[in-house]
Amino acid sequence: MSQVFSKHSAFETMEGEGARVKRLFPTQSLRNYDPFVLLDEFFVDSSAGFPTHPHRGFEAITYMLQGSFRHQDNMGNDTTVTDGGVQRFTAGRGMSHSEMPMAEGVNHGFQLWINLAKSLKQIDPDYQQVDAREIPIRESEGLIIRTVVGEGSPVRLKTAIQYQDITMSRGKEHIIPIKQGHVGFIYLFEGQLAINNEKCHPSEALFMDGSTEIKVHTEGDTARFLLLSGLPHHEPIKQWGPYVD
Repeated sequence: MSQVFSKHSAFETMEGEGARVKRLFPTQSLRNYDPFVLLDEFFVDSSAGFPTHPHRGFEAITYMLQGSFRHQDNMGNDTTVTDGGVQRFTAGRGMSHSEMPMAEGVNHGFQLWINLAKSLKQIDPDYQQVDAREIPIRESEGLIIRTVVGEGSPVRLKTAIQYQDITMSRGKEHIIPIKQGHVGFIYLFEGQLAINNEKCHPSEALFMDGSTEIKVHTEGDTARFLLLSGLPHHEPIKQWGPYVD
């Protein structure tokens, strides 16, 4: 079984125009986690957002929990994602886009950046939207697993990753297999968990030392968390603001 080797907390900061985010990485203590470049939990009201800005060298997934975001880019895409849906872009050699909230109140979700292998840095940019009804959901007693990226999900990426949104009821225990060769972590955003017997609180993440499996147990009421694992590229991640070279 994997052992916890580090715990990190997200810190609150501002991005775009008035957008509040909790950033797990990059930070001074955790620059990245190959192949992952950035993970933000965002809380954006209708007066804030992310006006047009450029990117290159990575892929990004926006996963909406509540509210809606409109994506517009220089490739001609203009779509809106709502609760439970996903927007994925491949920046490749370069693109520009905007992401603006469309719902009143707080628009809540996650943005994850995944590095592109050096050999793919100059590919053409691409965009994909997947609505909530297309995201596979597996339910069993006290457990709901939404597979954002991975087996059964139509979301396409250039890097092998697993991305799940998991809800567990009070007193539930679950063993999560991690694919061979992947590195993985859990980010908790609701409730409390014990992960391989290490307690975890909201806005904290526990990072594992390799493959095999992770044992999670709810501490108290219902807990909800992200499971992320990926196959490292073993290449330097050179991030310069919106660019990853």
